[in-house]
Amino acid sequence: MSSAIKQGQWAILLWPYLLTTSIPLDCRDEQGGLSRCPSISQEKLLDRVIQHAELIYRVSEESCSLFEEMFIPFPLQLQRNQAGYPCITKALPIPSSKSEIQQISDKWLLHSVLMLVQSWIEPLVYLQTTLNRYDGVPDMLLNKTKWVSDKLMSLEQGVVVLIKKMLDEGLMTTTYSEQGLFQDDGQPEMLEYVMRDYTLLSCFKKDAHKMEILLKLLKCRQNDIHSCA
Repeated sequence: MSSAIKQGQWAILLWPYLLTTSIPLDCRDEQGGLSRCPSISQEKLLDRVIQHAELIYRVSEESCSLFEEMFIPFPLQLQRNQAGYPCITKALPIPSSKSEIQQISDKWLLHSVLMLVQSWIEPLVYLQTTLNRYDGVPDMLLNKTKWVSDKLMSLEQGVVVLIKKMLDEGLMTTTYSEQGLFQDDGQPEMLEYVMRDYTLLSCFKKDAHKMEILLKLLKCRQNDIHSCA
């Protein structure tokens, strides 16, 4: 039995535990306003945001591995790596190298995380639709991608409130569009759907890890800016 399938079986057993032990980050009240999270201290809110980012990255990694195991033969995995399919967030002005990340301000750290989060909300909703085209797609994969999509919106709420708390300012709006990903290509072949979704999952996993790294760097700076790497 493959390692991804074994991990999937464990994930089914641990899934209820994962959902119940994660700290809620839903900031919206009954009227849709962000009135809940402002009552939380800045330190605790940052901890919750980091925990959400960690969980999102972990589940995105599991989802990508499961998709790869189910639908991507090894030669196509090599093809994807060699072709260098661009990620939809490639055009975003977000630092990538270690030296660049160390030099940016706390303000830009937070806004970088927010840009990444907001850029992935629509694509993950799109992914829910495309996965329904697959024959034999496991419920576990559908549930994981739906869970990540929902948690990403909660993470957005937490980061928005965190920006207001830490920076005492409004939001920096982004004009980035995912139009290139969602353009109508008529009726693409199933292989094209598979490679497109595989690229989407792989790119999101990478960006989810970047969100986690940026937030943990911010947390470190709050404690001792001179020792953060």
